[in-house]
Order: sequence, then C-alpha cells, then structure tokens
Amino acid sequence: MATLVLGGARSGKSAHAEGLMPSEHATYVATARVDPGDGEWAARIAAHVARRPSGWRTVEPADLAGFLAEVTGPVIVDDLATWLAGVMDDRGVWDGSDEGGLDDVRRECGRLVGAVGASAAELVLVSAEVGLGVVPATRSGRLFRDQLGMLNASLAERCVEVVLLVAGIPLRLR
Repeated sequence: MATLVLGGARSGKSAHAEGLMPSEHATYVATARVDPGDGEWAARIAAHVARRPSGWRTVEPADLAGFLAEVTGPVIVDDLATWLAGVMDDRGVWDGSDEGGLDDVRRECGRLVGAVGASAAELVLVSAEVGLGVVPATRSGRLFRDQLGMLNASLAERCVEVVLLVAGIPLRLR
C-alpha cells in the first residue's frame, strides 16, 4: 500500500508523512544531497534528522527504484522533488537542450513509478505540489515543474491514499 503526501513549501507535508509511520521502526529514505558549502541546507537536513524517532533506520540509496522494489516494512521517502532534482542534475538536462538526457529522466521516473506500484512495503511518499503556483520564469524552472507534475500524477494513480497539505492542514484527495 502506498500513500502520496503532497504540499507546497513549509506546508507540513514531511511532518504529516512522518506521523503516518510507526514510531518504533521504519525506514526513512533521505533524498537530499548534502552540499558542504551550504550551511542553511545542512541546518534544514539536521532539523529533519532531529525529529526522527531513534528506532528509525535512515538510508540514502543510489538507486531509489531498485531499493523500493526490494524493501519491506514501513518506508517513508522524503522527498521526491529533491530526488527528481538530483536525477535532472545527474543527466544535465536543466537547459532543456539534451532530449536524450530528458528521456533518461523520464525512464528513471517510470522505473520509480513501477517500483512503487509493485512494492510490498507500506510506502509513504512525500513530494512537492508545484501545480498551484505561477508559471516559472525560466526554462529550467518550467522543465522541473512539468517533470515533477507528471511524476506526481503517475504516482497518484498507483497510490491508495493521496493527501494534500495546505497551511498545515491535510486534505484527503483519495
């Protein structure tokens, strides 16, 4: 069974998703990449780490789809927007000129969606909802918004529950 928790920046989506997990044991899949030169980003990551129960195991798999295909038990993935940004970084697609790289991004998203659909684990997936804001002014911003929107929609099709957090309030969509 999979649950998708969507929300905007500072909507409370991560805390809500964490509250769906058992406190005694769960696997927390961290997708953020640490940048040693960015103290503010490191502080955000540390705040997430500090609020996790001590019984949780944290993993940072290089192959998220492969990991989800094999893992069992309760698992939270936080978050897919950060994961997608990393995939897009790795493929160098931000200027939109490399269609082959963008095809690779789409294939990787497809692998992830397939793994979620086939997973035996109790999954809680966290992702940013990017479809409610203004159209980004840059090509890279529009590209990211479009890719994440498509990923979220594909995942929502495979999830039993979909929740949108707005101003800290969970709205059950399914």
